[in-house]
Amino acid sequence: MQSRAGVKTRASKDTGVLLSAILALAGLCLLAVSTAAAASDKDKNDKAPAAQMVDSGSFGVFMNGHRVATETFSIHQSSGGSSIVSQFKSEAGADKAEQTSDWQMSASGELRKYEWKEVSPGQSQAVVLPNQEFLIERFRSGPQDKEIEQPFLLPASSSLLDDYFFVQREVLAWKYLATSCKQDKGALQCPLKQHVQFGALNPHARASTSVTLEFAGREKVAIRGSEQELNRLDLKSESSNWTLWLDDQYKLQRILILGDNTEVVRD
Repeated sequence: MQSRAGVKTRASKDTGVLLSAILALAGLCLLAVSTAAAASDKDKNDKAPAAQMVDSGSFGVFMNGHRVATETFSIHQSSGGSSIVSQFKSEAGADKAEQTSDWQMSASGELRKYEWKEVSPGQSQAVVLPNQEFLIERFRSGPQDKEIEQPFLLPASSSLLDDYFFVQREVLAWKYLATSCKQDKGALQCPLKQHVQFGALNPHARASTSVTLEFAGREKVAIRGSEQELNRLDLKSESSNWTLWLDDQYKLQRILILGDNTEVVRD
């Protein structure tokens, strides 16, 4: 028999709505929007219900204790699909870098389109689109450079794990929670220390990869001088090991990249 440990949640209406949104992002159901009404023939030209903000904010990126970059992000969900938009900016300096990403998903959680752009110091850009059982990435080193097209044998349901957009790890964590844990009375029960494998694409590196996630229990973690009890997930690949901590509303609070002296903390 598999042992399971509870991922605690606050018993509130907001938590229930957030859980529904997380399950929808994983492609298990559609977000329930309480204000939406069934459309009738005479309402066909009405606008679709506005997208709901599932999460937004920023992450500080620290190396050896010094802040080196900031990622600003937002996640929206509607009955038609989801969007994960992010901007990465390094701190002022000679090698200041800025990049943006826009991940569009269908209501079933499959990729519609992903755009990555380098604003500075270069002007590289990439687009990822589904094509039957493949993902196709089209990449340019600059606006005037020749486009390179590369296929990946990955389905549209695959995760995206771009180099500089940490919010995409939050989306992967939600996918894990929705597909590998059981919902019981508003809380999720997850198998303890049992890894689950996911296929993913890193568009910036133009490489497919396989990663595993496992629930490692609850831990007390100090963030900005305040101790919090959080849910720990271990993310592993062939090249790196990451530790993720999520709060009781499933929002990513901290990442530790083992062996790289890098920490990512929600502002």
